[in-house]
Amino acid sequence: MRMRLRQIVMVAADLDAAERRIEQELGLELCFRDPGVAAFGLRNALFPIGDQLLEVVSPTQPGTTAGRQLDKRGGDSGYMVMLEVDDLLPLRERFDERGARIVHEEVADGIVGLHLHPADVGGAILSVDRADTWGEWPWAGPDWRDHIRPERVSEVLAVMIEADDPDAMCARWAELLGVEARDSTITLSDGGEIRFVPAGDRGEGVSGFVLRASHPDAAGSTEICNCHFDLT
Repeated sequence: MRMRLRQIVMVAADLDAAERRIEQELGLELCFRDPGVAAFGLRNALFPIGDQLLEVVSPTQPGTTAGRQLDKRGGDSGYMVMLEVDDLLPLRERFDERGARIVHEEVADGIVGLHLHPADVGGAILSVDRADTWGEWPWAGPDWRDHIRPERVSEVLAVMIEADDPDAMCARWAELLGVEARDSTITLSDGGEIRFVPAGDRGEGVSGFVLRASHPDAAGSTEICNCHFDLT
């Protein structure tokens, strides 16, 4: 099965401030605000990184899952990991057989996404998404490719997830996805890694990302929404 890291998601109490940091420090450009997230009490912003996406969501009302994540981790945080796959049926079967609940199935023209309950996976909301055409991504709006700005960063190489037991959480993700893991790392067949590291004071959750810097002068690091960005 083809599988790749396609979209990373953070949650922020102040969406406008997060957007400014992303634009200034990563050199990215807003491509879309999805009106559909209002049904979950959220607003959002999407930024392309090459043909991958960085999304930030922010609660607009109390009682949201995103709001509970802010409370749980004591502020802004990583939130979701979204993978592009070319077949959902075998994954649905694996999830059912291995006790991972699908808490939401999002359907749009040309794409379907399955969100797993974080309690059954660990570390993050995991979403597996299949587009009718590999490489397309309707979640990002009709003209997201027009907003790609590769001057500073060009690719999402890895996502970092803090875990009380990194090996155990890595094994659980690998079991659900039907892939192999090595050294607390899952390397996906079509690009991207999921790396599990020991949890710090904020507990389990997405804590950072590795991005490909477009040139040596762009290399470095920054922190946005309490997530460490390593530009390498």
